[in-house]
Amino acid sequence: MEIRNLFGELKQKIVGKHIKIVFPEGNDHRVVRAAARMKFEGLAEPIILGNPRDVHSLLTDLGFANPGIEIINPNDYADFNQMKELFVEIRKGKVSPEDAETILRDVNYFGVMLVQMGLADGMVSGAIHSTADTVRPALQIIKTKPGISRTSGVFLMNRENTNERYIFADCAINIDPNAQELAEIAISTADTAKIFDIDPKVAMLSFSTMGSGSGAQVEKVAEATRLAKESRPDLALDGELQFDAAFVEATAKLKAPDSPVAGQANVFIFPDLQSGNIGYKIAQRLGMFEAVGPILQGLNKPINDLSRGSSSEDIYKLSIITAAQTLDN
Repeated sequence: MEIRNLFGELKQKIVGKHIKIVFPEGNDHRVVRAAARMKFEGLAEPIILGNPRDVHSLLTDLGFANPGIEIINPNDYADFNQMKELFVEIRKGKVSPEDAETILRDVNYFGVMLVQMGLADGMVSGAIHSTADTVRPALQIIKTKPGISRTSGVFLMNRENTNERYIFADCAINIDPNAQELAEIAISTADTAKIFDIDPKVAMLSFSTMGSGSGAQVEKVAEATRLAKESRPDLALDGELQFDAAFVEATAKLKAPDSPVAGQANVFIFPDLQSGNIGYKIAQRLGMFEAVGPILQGLNKPINDLSRGSSSEDIYKLSIITAAQTLDN
């Protein structure tokens, strides 16, 4: 069996495409290193936000003396007034021009506006900002795709020595999604899976398999399954399923013999954030999977959030994924 290299495959998709990715945190050496590496390898055209003198100093210290990277200082941006006018229009009376002047000095708002204006294709932030700092401007400016009411966060669970790739959702954003929101998460996650060459087989997870248990939690997952199937009958999606029924073929034959997904699922939709977060960490720590993410989905253009504990390698990998997402938008 040929071992597929996940990031090698993604790099092949994006190399030479001149995809522009904004990095708002130009005062962080991890971010600057990752951005410069993307440029050096021909994987993206980074735009770093910050004071050009400070950014150039960091680049030099990191061994990238003349990388030809675009650096923008939001405090003296030539087209700031145009950006401000568009932002006020997008916010439709919720923000005054005076408020916009202040808000757009925030690097995350500024970076998202570059994406909205078509001057960049995606953004990676969160190395020194909270998830809310990254997601809020994305929701206010980029907004969610038609039919999707909110963004959600997935983890790619990757174990290359066995060729195993799975998607877990939502493990980052929505604490207790209702049935409609859970259906939307399932649909978005199936589409995200295709970026990683995963043919999605979506399991809607529960502590019950096809009515073996009862209660409000089970009813929510069953209703979410119905809504998702109704909205996207083309998807291989089923539920409610316990994890063993979704994953283990022998168990599936006993618990859900008529399911088109049971025993072969590769996309797992958890009923709430608590179970999703626990689930991916168990797979990461006990199953020795690499957990890549969270990858935000459901937005009109890709904006991704980092952990504040991210290494430069983590930022580099999420930047590759962000660039790959732009090809499917």
